[in-house]
Amino acid sequence: MATKRINISGGGDRLSAAAIAENFGDLHPPLSVAQAVVDAARCIYCYDAPCVAACPTGINIPTFIHQIRSGNLDGSARTILSANIMGGTCARACPTEVLCEGACVVNHTEGAPVKIGLLQRHAVDHLMAKGGEHPFKRAQESGLRLAVIGAGPAGLSFAHRASMLGHKATVFERDEKPGGLNEYGLAAYKMVDDFAQREVAFLLGIGGIDIKTGKALGENLALDDLRKEYDAVFIGAGLTRPARLYAPGVKFKGVRDALDFINEIRRARDKSKVAVGRDVVVIGGGNTAIDAAVQAKRLGAENVALVYRRGQEQMSATAWEQGLASSNGVVFRHWSAPIAFTGEGAVASVEFARTRLAGGKLVVTDETYALPCDMALIAIGQELDQRALAGLAVERGKVVVDATYQTSLPGVYAGGDCIASGEDLTVQAVEDGKRAAIAVDAALAKRRKGIA
Repeated sequence: MATKRINISGGGDRLSAAAIAENFGDLHPPLSVAQAVVDAARCIYCYDAPCVAACPTGINIPTFIHQIRSGNLDGSARTILSANIMGGTCARACPTEVLCEGACVVNHTEGAPVKIGLLQRHAVDHLMAKGGEHPFKRAQESGLRLAVIGAGPAGLSFAHRASMLGHKATVFERDEKPGGLNEYGLAAYKMVDDFAQREVAFLLGIGGIDIKTGKALGENLALDDLRKEYDAVFIGAGLTRPARLYAPGVKFKGVRDALDFINEIRRARDKSKVAVGRDVVVIGGGNTAIDAAVQAKRLGAENVALVYRRGQEQMSATAWEQGLASSNGVVFRHWSAPIAFTGEGAVASVEFARTRLAGGKLVVTDETYALPCDMALIAIGQELDQRALAGLAVERGKVVVDATYQTSLPGVYAGGDCIASGEDLTVQAVEDGKRAAIAVDAALAKRRKGIA
């Protein structure tokens, strides 16, 4: 997808507030009605469409595109949202280039895919802007109450589907706003106009869902208490602990977690007030590292280097995201492992050791170099916070679940980034929440009938 040209700092002068505001405009401007109809006409409506198979939520993509082409935007949005209630966010933040659009057959005939992500946004945004009744109705009240831990994509998806099935869901969220990474962890230019909160409000329109903020498992919320009070519990808490980098000087001023930096940008009404270094080093190889690096550049950093311990091919950030960073002036340095932060109280440089592969294993060599910086952002991943999950089986840093998303504790289910169901993506978390809610509904129905 094409992106708008941005203002880039240089020569020692910082960007103006107006230039920064422009830099944080919508990354992918929405399609006009005419553009949507024209691109929808490019879809060849494949039988057994590979784009559907590539979508973790299984959206019927040819159908929703045909509905756009025929002018049925309401029906198109319902087709999308019936499979993925957070289709608006996923249209903005999904790596469509490696999922649905990557599988699009039109790639081979025209050299470019149908703009599935933008078409999805076109339909969903239309329905949300239209207002009125929620597109889905609740089933007859079951009288059952479900507890949901985490108001991120997995938890909200679970709550919405549970409500559709007639249950009441209480969602417990540690932060002041619901939304999870959609609210706090995505680059601001991907989620403009407070979209994450508008999507949450739309989702809650079905009724039967209550969100309680300021509630954290292990602090003012106990799993044992929830199991006693509710008919089932779903854990969608995600990976909330930044992976730690053990290196001398990591506590220096100017060294911070990349997600905290992204979070600060998302919260800031005036982004020109967000402090950014002139020389920024970002350590990591995923999409979070890309988001941090690009936003540092768009805030006015003169030099931004993204440093990764392996090669370009091993980076988890998509090729499209890497290209976005390059086009924003971010410089990549591969095969480099951080070994120390240097400075006197505040970071002045990061020392790296060259790395290489030997027998398939990463080897840190004796060759070193340093990059000067006055800000270093660490984006080496997130980990499961196990402190409040006593009693749950955990393997390789993920909560263990069975085919029905039930954990090792009866009546306790989990989904999203905290389990190993696929890539740690919003769209996968939404699918986990949806499937888990259906599984919980089936289990509770059996319980009421005395089958299990």
